[in-house]
Amino acid sequence: MVFALSTMQLTSDAFQEGGRIPTRHTGEGDDVSPALRWTGAPEGTRAFAVVCHDPDAPVVANGSYGFVHWVLYNVPASVTSLPEAVKEHTNGMTGFGKAGYGGPMPPPGHGTHRYYFWVLALGQDVRLEAGLTLAQLLTRIEPHVLGMNRLVGTYSRG
Repeated sequence: MVFALSTMQLTSDAFQEGGRIPTRHTGEGDDVSPALRWTGAPEGTRAFAVVCHDPDAPVVANGSYGFVHWVLYNVPASVTSLPEAVKEHTNGMTGFGKAGYGGPMPPPGHGTHRYYFWVLALGQDVRLEAGLTLAQLLTRIEPHVLGMNRLVGTYSRG
């Protein structure tokens, strides 16, 4: 699977690129997803997927590394933003073993982790069932990815 960054831009009112994710959006707070918005989707975009991954988590399992905090898909091309605590669209499974957003919460004393929020533009409106893992999602959408980009936030436990 080969993915490359595109000219799409992903931003949030909750935090800036490289900035600290507010406690409200973490497992130590209200554990709600931050509002996100994106621009510059490639021509021909028919749908989006959004994921959040922590590559700094000390987890290696099933040929992958890090920890998955969010898998959201079946987002129509007409959508260019997600509200805080979004309830629409289809949730996949996180590393917490549940569907839906699970905010940052690195192990105590583990320092600052980076959280990669990704938006992927798809050239086909692939209707997928709920509960896919990140690996399953990427396998299913890979042939349809037209572009992608990320917003990285940080968090450490107090």
